[in-house]
Formats: sequence, structure tokens, C-alpha cells
Amino acid sequence: MRNLILSAALVTATLFGMTAQAADVPLEAGKTYTQLSNPVPVAVPGKIEVVEMFWYGCPHCYAFEPTINPWVEKLPADVHFVRLPAMFGGPWDAHGQLFLTLDAMGVENKVHAAVFNAIQKEGKRLTDKNDMADFVATLGVDKDKFLQTFDSFAIKGKIAQAKELAKKYEVSGVPTMIVNGKYRFDIGSTGGSENALNVADQLIAKERAEEKAAPTAKN
Repeated sequence: MRNLILSAALVTATLFGMTAQAADVPLEAGKTYTQLSNPVPVAVPGKIEVVEMFWYGCPHCYAFEPTINPWVEKLPADVHFVRLPAMFGGPWDAHGQLFLTLDAMGVENKVHAAVFNAIQKEGKRLTDKNDMADFVATLGVDKDKFLQTFDSFAIKGKIAQAKELAKKYEVSGVPTMIVNGKYRFDIGSTGGSENALNVADQLIAKERAEEKAAPTAKN
């Protein structure tokens, strides 16, 4: 699995700098995106879900941040965005648990960028929970509450859920996006970060149109 992940990362690295096309990226099942054979239920029924699977230790995920964050801020009300850590063992699991803890505490939005910077730019490993607690404390997060939450039963449940979702999405590398539990794609398959979001926009529109047409089809 680790070799597969690293191979995917190398492919991503070669394609990451490709410029986005002015026109829509052609939606080609099996090429631009993969349609999951077994759709995964969304977290919020009635909304179109967009999941981004990432890892704090992934430089390509870090480079994707300036592109995806403004896009997320402009998503319409009927779209639910979920950031989900990929947890494939070792530091992946440690960083994933860090993210899930911050998310459960309601502070992820405030410190997410700082955590990414610390790992990607400052060379911090942040794989030990005490080092994590010391670092997030510098960002205004209660250290004792962090450690208590980190080791909680609730977080263990979230870890199991995140790993199960990664299996159901059939994810083998990051960053990867999934729209409405049905369509999986990444920067490599779409040809660049801007293209990935263009594909996301098209698949969101596709799902919205299908949902609007569903009542008519039943009549």
C-alpha cells in the first residue's frame, strides 16, 4: 500500500504544474474520474457532498490548499464539504488523529493552516501527541483538553470511520476528491489542481440536475 501511495504521489507531482484549461474538462468515466461501483452514503442527506481526502505530510495536498480553500468558501448552500484525513499507518495515522481531534474540538478551521505550515515548512514531525499538544497550545488550543480529546473513545470511533470510508472510496493516494459518494478523482486524473475543481463543479451540477429530475421521473 505504501509503495502504491508513493507512486500516486509521484504521478501527481508530474502533473501538478499543468495549467487549467479555459473550457470545461471533459467528463470521461474511467479517465477523468472513476464512478464507484458501490455508492457511499453521504453524511448530510439532501445535500451534495464533496470530500477531500488529504494528509498533512503530503506536499501536494499542501500545494492544493491555496486553490481549494477559496473554492470551498464559495460553495453554494446545497453543497456540503468534508475534509477527511487519509490514514494508511504510521505518520498518516498520527496526523489523521491530530486533525480529527482538532475538528472534534471545533478549532480545526482556526489552526489547520498553521498545522500544515508547521509540518511542511517548519520541519515539525508532530507525530507524538505531546508534541502536538505543545504546538497547538501556541495557537490558543487548550493543551489538557486536546490530550483528553485525542485519547477519547469518540476519536477512536472517528478514526475507524475515516479508515472505513477510505476503503469504500477505494482511495490509494492523496489529494483525492469524492463527489456525493459516487465519483472519485484527483489532480493526476484531471490534469491539474484547477482542473480538479472544474471536474468537481461539473459533477456537482450533474448531481443537482439528477436530483431535480428524480421527482419528475417518479410521476
